[in-house]
Amino acid sequence: MDAAPDRLAMLGVWPSMSDQIVHHGPGAETPRRDFLLLMTGALGGIGLISALWPFVDTLEPAADTIAAGAPVDIDLAPVKPGQQIIVKWRGRPIFVVRRTPDQLKMLQDKADTSLLRDANSTEFQQPTYAKNWHRSVNPEFLILVGICTHLGCIPEFKPKGADVAGGNWPGGYFCPCHGSKYDLSGRVFAGVPAPYNLPVPPYHFTAKDKVRIGENPPNDDATYSLSDVDQI
Repeated sequence: MDAAPDRLAMLGVWPSMSDQIVHHGPGAETPRRDFLLLMTGALGGIGLISALWPFVDTLEPAADTIAAGAPVDIDLAPVKPGQQIIVKWRGRPIFVVRRTPDQLKMLQDKADTSLLRDANSTEFQQPTYAKNWHRSVNPEFLILVGICTHLGCIPEFKPKGADVAGGNWPGGYFCPCHGSKYDLSGRVFAGVPAPYNLPVPPYHFTAKDKVRIGENPPNDDATYSLSDVDQI
């Protein structure tokens, strides 16, 4: 009889010879043949799982695809008026806000525009299709890159504003790092450290309540990407 199994038994990876004795009748131990069949099946199962794992792993998006900035589709239907959601694209937080009629009215009021550094969005911080007073494709929905143009902090959504910056601020975004303020179109206020409006990423609507972030409209001749914006 080969002594190899006994040596393996000493290591705890194989049953000892006494454990391999075949017994018959009620209460008998598992025969050695049955044990070997069980082990063969188990090893076969492990081999099958190992073979399938690379296939399952390929279902995950490749890191280079994510880094390249693949577009992200967002369903806007669940977003309530006055609510903000944050999604991630190219490693950046993207603010998506469903603005109310009152908020849109404020964006055209002198109480807001007279306090802004770049009210007409003359700086190249948005694509041409978002260069307007509401800085968006659809006035109801605001889409911004949520990174302060001062030193890269993430501004806080403060639609009422007065609780952090005094009564003369109509509200919008407040950067807790150094006090920069933006309105609800991402336009920066004068007299704060941030020098530019919050950037608008490339995007377009694929349906009434669905938007694709990271891709310009199909009929847009001019290309726009965040690499064009030096302040990011």
